[in-house]
Amino acid sequence: MANRGPSYGLSREVQEKIEQKYDPELEARLVDWIIAQCGQNMERPQPGKQNFQNWLMDGTVLCRLINSLYPRGKEPIKKIPETQMAFKQMEKISQFLQATEAYGVITTDIFQTVDLWEGKDMAAVQRTLMALGSVARTKDDGHYRGDRDWFHRKSQGNRREFSEEQLRQGQNLIGLQMGSNRGASQSGMTGYGMHRQIM
Repeated sequence: MANRGPSYGLSREVQEKIEQKYDPELEARLVDWIIAQCGQNMERPQPGKQNFQNWLMDGTVLCRLINSLYPRGKEPIKKIPETQMAFKQMEKISQFLQATEAYGVITTDIFQTVDLWEGKDMAAVQRTLMALGSVARTKDDGHYRGDRDWFHRKSQGNRREFSEEQLRQGQNLIGLQMGSNRGASQSGMTGYGMHRQIM
């Protein structure tokens, strides 16, 4: 972790708001999923944001997680070295993030390496893992392991095909968003330029 002093003023307020988004219940669900997905031989961390960060920080757990979502031999991260060097650990986190995007998680749902490494935004890490779980559940390719209620399925496109005849018929209809002229008449209206006659 970086050696930074405490923040003050607006920076402190922003950091407090970010920290309030962290969900301890979601942490427990994510730990359960990661252990179920990667295998029971994985060590469970103690509850708490700092312990969750330390568990994921070297990148090994994350790399094993993304590899477990692929068939054997098709894993995106071929080599997961056990190392204590900071830049190698950050490199593993970056590999996980690239593999996550390639798997189908949208870019806006993916955290930055420093969010995890420095503990700046652990809620963003949770959002990324939730998005990854949802994509894995949606793919339903047999590689997702865990409770099906932990993640929601992402919506998928429902593309429709219309024939030329149907498209031509649609051009003749006036949609309700254009308004309706039912019940409208011009009775009682006077034209512009004509003065009203008083009786």
